[in-house]
Amino acid sequence: LLLLCCTEEAAVIVSGLKNTDVFVGESATFTCELSHPGVKNVQWWLDGSPLHNNLVTEISEQNGMIHTLTLNDVACHDSGTVTFRAGSLISSAKLLVKGILLLE
Repeated sequence: LLLLCCTEEAAVIVSGLKNTDVFVGESATFTCELSHPGVKNVQWWLDGSPLHNNLVTEISEQNGMIHTLTLNDVACHDSGTVTFRAGSLISSAKLLVKGILLLE
């Protein structure tokens, strides 16, 4: 008999963040999937600064398990480390924003 316990400690990251390269002005999307819903204290960070839902930063979740961060209209200075934290679980990935070289 297998009992699945839905405490925060039992939650694991099923699919973590992946490094993403985009060009200036594009959108960058990061997704982290947890094994079950109900994990408290979910937070996204970019280079150590907490992110909040606004026009540029879209934070969403599906079924309490699939957490998504979309950074819209990125600029070169947005390059850095994106971190997702849910309770004691942490997943990080690099965001590289590439400038567009105009050849004359």
